Amino acid sequence: MALKKIVILFSGRGSNMRSIIEKLHDKTVIVAAAITNNPNADGIKVAESLGVKVVVLPHTEFADREAFDRALVSKIKEYSPDLTVLAGFMRILTPVFTDNIRAVNIHPSLLPLFKGKDGIKDSFYSGMKIGGVSIHLVSGEMDGGEIVAQACVPILKDDTLESYEQKVHQAEHTLYPTAILELLDLSI
Repeated sequence: MALKKIVILFSGRGSNMRSIIEKLHDKTVIVAAAITNNPNADGIKVAESLGVKVVVLPHTEFADREAFDRALVSKIKEYSPDLTVLAGFMRILTPVFTDNIRAVNIHPSLLPLFKGKDGIKDSFYSGMKIGGVSIHLVSGEMDGGEIVAQACVPILKDDTLESYEQKVHQAEHTLYPTAILELLDLSI
């Protein structure tokens, strides 16, 4: 049986990408490529060091979001992935992308609470005793697609924002690879 293929999109450090590649690549899936919009992303070295091809597609070279998304969709389709995985891809995607690519995203809160780029901080300062991580399908609404997996992360009295953030990232690194396998009808 041929391994299923994924393409990973990232913009920054690549910690979730690293976790996905280390746990899944060449075992249950092939990471066909990692695509970044940020030519200075630390994740470029991460992917390359783990043997994954990196494609740099700077969004600043395009006239608008739609033009970038057209180029991104075209590049993704070159790899014919079974699933596209957003792992810290810091772009608001247009229907040019969302209508043409089957994709999943990770968010550092229990959606539908605390959407947007400050999910960890908003969860931590909310006064709630529980935060968490959500894996959701990418849709036309930012952080609004169907939730496919969630994990709770306690917010303890002695937590700092930094210690809570570390716990959220640990939960992400466990939950995301498992959710990807479920979406691909695979198991470890």
